[in-house]
Amino acid sequence: MIVGVPKEPISGENRVAATPESVKQLVKAGLKVTVQKGAGVAAGYADDAYKESGATLTPTLNVASVDVLAHVRPLAPATITKLKKGAMTIGLASPASEAASVKALRDQKVTSFALELVPRISRAQSMDALTSQALVAGYRCVLEAAMRLPRFFPLYMTAAGTVPPATVLVLGAGVAGLQAIATAKRLGAKVNAYDVRSASADEVRSMGGTFIELELDASADGAGGYAKELAADRVKRQQELLTPYVTAADVIITTAAIPGRPAPRLITAKMMKDMKPGSVIIDLAAETGGNVEGSKPGADILVTVGKSGGSVTLVGMKDVPSSMAYDASRLYAKNISNLLELMVKDKKVQPDFEDEVVAGACLTHAGEIRHEPTAEALAQAKSVGKGKK
Repeated sequence: MIVGVPKEPISGENRVAATPESVKQLVKAGLKVTVQKGAGVAAGYADDAYKESGATLTPTLNVASVDVLAHVRPLAPATITKLKKGAMTIGLASPASEAASVKALRDQKVTSFALELVPRISRAQSMDALTSQALVAGYRCVLEAAMRLPRFFPLYMTAAGTVPPATVLVLGAGVAGLQAIATAKRLGAKVNAYDVRSASADEVRSMGGTFIELELDASADGAGGYAKELAADRVKRQQELLTPYVTAADVIITTAAIPGRPAPRLITAKMMKDMKPGSVIIDLAAETGGNVEGSKPGADILVTVGKSGGSVTLVGMKDVPSSMAYDASRLYAKNISNLLELMVKDKKVQPDFEDEVVAGACLTHAGEIRHEPTAEALAQAKSVGKGKK
């Protein structure tokens, strides 16, 4: 069977779905790997390295000729329609927002595996791309903040006087948030963190952060380790209780997300008005609506604070893992090769849908949408569309 690896077509996406290391794993499993020339160059992986690892290089990848198409970003419907019926795809699919692509996968009778759907269980950790890419994002957020903050992160005791450490506030203590805490601590900052999930306190402390206890009388533990939405009155109360911590921070990093829903609003313009001039806010959730009012993906915005005319830099992050494409690709490609290897039998990719990892990650198969929430959402959208006619 041939596994095809294209050069990602979206501008700014520097990651690649296979590295020379992961190619070796797939070839050892009995699969043939065809890589489009230049696919890994932006991530730091040369064509010759793929060839030495056992891959075949091609100037243009003919997706109609591959049995499995490995990709990073969700596939465009135009690409999907070129796949042969019964082909497989594996990569990020964004099923909650890419309805047209999901329909195309179904109609083309493609067996697609969405890495967002990999069950969050111990056996599947090595295949969990959301976790691996969140780790990259959390680390990068702190570096972006450090480059913009006009002061040191660590404590310095010098002959000219003592420089106190920066105070960093991390809101959202999932994988990205915990990595942000760890990175900020390594840089010497004083780190406070908050999350609505009940298990977060111990996780924050294990990374060296101080957990913020709010008298909110509500936790929001959702499925898969994510948070669920709070009621409107709880959101307002949460914002009120967080305001003193926002005001005191030199750096704020927000990472809160709810799968399939807009990012929760954690910081409003009103909460920022008394922040110290020169402070920095990094909104990792800018692409999904933003945790911070006014943030825009890929933009640095100066927000006026106080009465002196000073400002806070509000940074809306975009394509974060792609900005560290070498290691992001290394982790992502390993996620893909591990999931594919799980399905290889007799040198062929043969999904066993009795396996909970395989079944959980499957988005479409044999002309059906296997992921129930996605199928229900599309059916509801279709019903609403009919009602408007």
